[in-house]
Amino acid sequence: MSCILHIETSTDVCSVAVSQDGANIFHEEDFDGPSHATRLGTMVDAALSFTDNHAIPFDAVAVSMGPGSYTGLRIGVSMAKGVCYGRNLKLITLPTLKVLCVPVLLREELPDDALLCPMIDARRMEVYAAVYDRALHTIADTAAMVVDGQSLRPWLDSHPVYFFGNGAAKCKAVIDHPNAHFIDGIQPLAKQMSPLAEMAHARGEFADVAYFEPFYLKDFVATTGRNLLNL
Repeated sequence: MSCILHIETSTDVCSVAVSQDGANIFHEEDFDGPSHATRLGTMVDAALSFTDNHAIPFDAVAVSMGPGSYTGLRIGVSMAKGVCYGRNLKLITLPTLKVLCVPVLLREELPDDALLCPMIDARRMEVYAAVYDRALHTIADTAAMVVDGQSLRPWLDSHPVYFFGNGAAKCKAVIDHPNAHFIDGIQPLAKQMSPLAEMAHARGEFADVAYFEPFYLKDFVATTGRNLLNL
């Protein structure tokens, strides 16, 4: 039994959701952003009022941890921490790229050997990406990548690879491979976080509320030095 507040602010979309035992019972989204500074507080207040009015106690707050927009993540994580402190709740942090995979796994018919490559747009031809199998086991960890014709070639030569997220659109013209498949319209949303958050809650995988910091796009390469092509 668990009730989790979900906050997702890694892109221009601002969203909040509440799940109870894995089922979403409340969600609200704003696609007109970025307007996180003005909208997130109102949306979280609505979610808290909904659960309070139904006498449903929260067990944890889940927040998307990036990579993503510096401002968006800062606002989302600050709000998540504030709710955790105010209500004495646990903090769950979820990789944004894994959150992007959830609707693909739930809605798409994928072959058994498919690989998932969620991408978040950075600048020019750069994206932040990771590679997962269908069980969300990490094949290549989150890293920066400059997209060209050889991007992810080792995996494309042996697996069907599905690209999605707001960084995938600019890859269509340059990743020309019969095993490359592109899925449009996939965005990280709070209502998609519940399967991952429920698993983390069941395993007791919680972050330190005081010291947790998200992965900002602008800081990622400087702190990791990683590129998806040379992992």
